[in-house]
Amino acid sequence: MTATLGANDHALASEMGEAIWFLGNLVTIKTAGEQCGEALSVTEHLAPAGFGPPPHIHHMEDEVIYVLAGTIAGFVGEQSFRAGPGGYAFLPRGIPHGWRADDDMPARMLVITTPAGFERFVRESGEPARALTLPTSPIGEAELARMGAAAAKYGIEFLEP
Repeated sequence: MTATLGANDHALASEMGEAIWFLGNLVTIKTAGEQCGEALSVTEHLAPAGFGPPPHIHHMEDEVIYVLAGTIAGFVGEQSFRAGPGGYAFLPRGIPHGWRADDDMPARMLVITTPAGFERFVRESGEPARALTLPTSPIGEAELARMGAAAAKYGIEFLEP
């Protein structure tokens, strides 16, 4: 028996999923909470070279980053890390963390959060992607305002403006 990828909510081809432009990144939701009893979310992130979110804390979910391409450098609590393809970082809830796409190339990562909810924060903060590419316009005030409004709702605390 052969499964056709992309035919249902449980198997997706590489370019399938809900694509969102979020903070200058392309985020593709592979599994959302509503698909799995809110157990987890799985998102694929394409981040431009040099990008990194401000240091922050997730108060409601644990986060795992698995690097597919490129390199990221970051910290969790007092510990720093650097991860290339196949590298992994566990970012527990309640612990400050951050990362950036290191070197001179974009980073592609699989981000898993448990329980689900982070994908809803991304939906509310970003906008539907018009192409499966990095957005070409800079991060605007409207997106930052949406992100600020959604952060408290989803238990995300930014440590720097």
